[in-house]
Amino acid sequence: MSVLTRVRGDITAQRVDAVVNAANSSLLGGGGVDGAIHRAGGPEILAACRDLRAAHLGGGLPTGEAVATTAGRLPARWVIHTVGPVHSATQDRSALLTSCYRASLRIAEELGARTVAMPAVSTGVYGWPLEDAARLAVAAAREAAEGGAFDELRFVLFDERAYRAFDAVDADDAGPSDA
Repeated sequence: MSVLTRVRGDITAQRVDAVVNAANSSLLGGGGVDGAIHRAGGPEILAACRDLRAAHLGGGLPTGEAVATTAGRLPARWVIHTVGPVHSATQDRSALLTSCYRASLRIAEELGARTVAMPAVSTGVYGWPLEDAARLAVAAAREAAEGGAFDELRFVLFDERAYRAFDAVDADDAGPSDA
């Protein structure tokens, strides 16, 4: 069975098979995690994203879906781009956020990735409350872990507040903190 871990750190420095990118629908870079991955990974990632846009994602990547590219200069083999939903106080978009993790991990499994680093999708400028995002993310990761396709599913959390939110979901089941 896969191990779920969490670590406070920089997702672009993770030595894993695949890194999940909290992308925007254009796939052409942006701020937050997306901008950091594009900057650290170099022009190879942007070129691969442009190729995807030209081939079959002309309108961009829909919310809740995922697609893989090279990782460029990152210490990973692949980047799996997913577009999280913008949080809404009037609409329940939880299924879309859950879909980001499910789709990303399904692609990771198809690629043969044994170790995957994931951010807290939609918790930055998209405004998703950390505690709820952590609950949904950990539940989706646990579901994917049951199949045994992964050695480690690692949540890489940018700051102490995000780390505490993921830690609070279930400290016993979430695994060690120094991955």
